[in-house]
Amino acid sequence: MRVLLIGANGYIGRFVADRLLADPAVQLTALGRGDDADVRFDLATGSPGALTRFLDAVHPGVVVNCAGATRGGARELTRHNTVAVATVCEALRRSGCGARLVQVGCSAEYGPSQPGSSTAEDAVPRPGGPYGVSKLAATELVLGSGLDAVVLRVFSPAGPGTPAGSPLGRLAEAMRRAMQSGDGELRLGGLGAQRDFVDVRDVARAVHAASLSAAQGVINIGSGRAVRLRDAAATLARVAGYGGALHELDGPPGALRPTIGHPRTESLGHRVDALGHHRSDALGHHRPDPLQSRGERTDPEHATPAPYPDGCGSWQQADVRTARDRLGWRPRIALEESLADIWMEAACRI
Repeated sequence: MRVLLIGANGYIGRFVADRLLADPAVQLTALGRGDDADVRFDLATGSPGALTRFLDAVHPGVVVNCAGATRGGARELTRHNTVAVATVCEALRRSGCGARLVQVGCSAEYGPSQPGSSTAEDAVPRPGGPYGVSKLAATELVLGSGLDAVVLRVFSPAGPGTPAGSPLGRLAEAMRRAMQSGDGELRLGGLGAQRDFVDVRDVARAVHAASLSAAQGVINIGSGRAVRLRDAAATLARVAGYGGALHELDGPPGALRPTIGHPRTESLGHRVDALGHHRSDALGHHRPDPLQSRGERTDPEHATPAPYPDGCGSWQQADVRTARDRLGWRPRIALEESLADIWMEAACRI
């Protein structure tokens, strides 16, 4: 089976490439914007006609699209997440290859959900931001294309390669800096959100399974269990061996709740805020933090926890029965292992 993989250099795409290359029955061709792609092509600016000619020449049996943008303004997100997918769909319609399309979507397409609930594929999507809107538009294009196609709505991917700008990546980086500097406290904001974390290697397994299946429509890919970010932070501290105290900014006004360890004397004279706030020294002088959002107050008395940046509110949990029934897929890798791998990469940074 010849598979054309689009976006092989991305966070998910790298692991999908590894998974497909491990299958001796798969002949893989990578298409992307980078120099290391087998074929260089920019979906956001390239024409459907040019892509059609390539499809006719290569004649893949499956096209997997892992490409897209997670950050940027509405125009950029639309260009990379929606227009790009329109190009793929149009090229596949014009081509005579008859390839199956596996589109990697995102749980941000659903938007906020009711705490305690599991979101199934028939839920009405209500994305809470431009990223979710752009991905939902791509899904609708795929579903309305008439192609043999499936969309995998991936919930919150975690594990090796987690982007440093993601909430878990930022947390690991802040913990690394705290341990390197001997800081005895981490002051954490935005830990109240609960998300369904799924290891990126399990996501790659799902893409592989979808490539071999006849399943169509939308299929959720998640763990089926929501985890509070503060619990993920506690687990990360444990696997990292961080002996300091984690103080949470979420909670009653003026209250900080220690979640791990015990406060130590701040002999080094400063604290670290892991999710985008401030650091201050023992004299109360505020210093800019690389993780701080532009324009955010740096006064610890008034710091506002940053919301989880996906527009999905306080809760998301996937109903993964469709993936089990139609793909024969279940998640295998526990969150603790995913967090240990995130920490290993963060700890190796200089």
